[in-house]
Amino acid sequence: MFSKKDILYEDNHLLVVNKHVGDLVQTDPEGTTSLEDEIKEFIRKRDSKPGEVFLGVVHRIDRPVSGAVLFAKSSKALVRLNEMIKRREVKKVYWALVEELPEPLEGELRHYIVKDPATNRSKALSKERPGAKEAVLSYRHAGSSANYHLLEIDLKTGRHHQIRAQLSRIGSPIRGDLKYGAKRSMPGGGISLHSRTLSFIHPVRKEPVEVTAPVPTDDNLWKYFRNF
Repeated sequence: MFSKKDILYEDNHLLVVNKHVGDLVQTDPEGTTSLEDEIKEFIRKRDSKPGEVFLGVVHRIDRPVSGAVLFAKSSKALVRLNEMIKRREVKKVYWALVEELPEPLEGELRHYIVKDPATNRSKALSKERPGAKEAVLSYRHAGSSANYHLLEIDLKTGRHHQIRAQLSRIGSPIRGDLKYGAKRSMPGGGISLHSRTLSFIHPVRKEPVEVTAPVPTDDNLWKYFRNF
């Protein structure tokens, strides 16, 4: 359930929140309660708004993923942020805990993503083909525990399940991600992928904004890696 402590940044135009594992960012066709709905209700009550609360979804992260999500509180900000996303002017850094170290320990991954709607799964291909979308990210090994490794990922493009599919393709599936080759699941169905940092120029004030999302506090492995 969304609460005030989940707010990482807020002004008249923007809102960045720390999404919990299992939260659906945007309302789906089935009408499942989403983070979008909860935030609107929170703002309506907090600010005593008599009418509909404006809240624009700028980007989404997968339901089993945690971390920073950006919303627009004004139509002006939403239009400008959408353009910034298209121009790749919003820098997104993720943390991922993986079962196997990639080789090399730092580099760039470039694949072509094909989504299978029937299974809600994406495949990372080494060669382009009709219908595939280019997917690019860079990564670096940031630390290790006895059994898992922390990768810091700079996401260059935003494709369906991109990080999950690309890391699986190189033999480094994310902890808990059974859909992409992890050995075992995690309680609650989450995976160890966290939207760590969002950096961009404010669409209205034209000032630099950088927001960092704390890792989940109910996971001992994340606690181990939180200060890396």
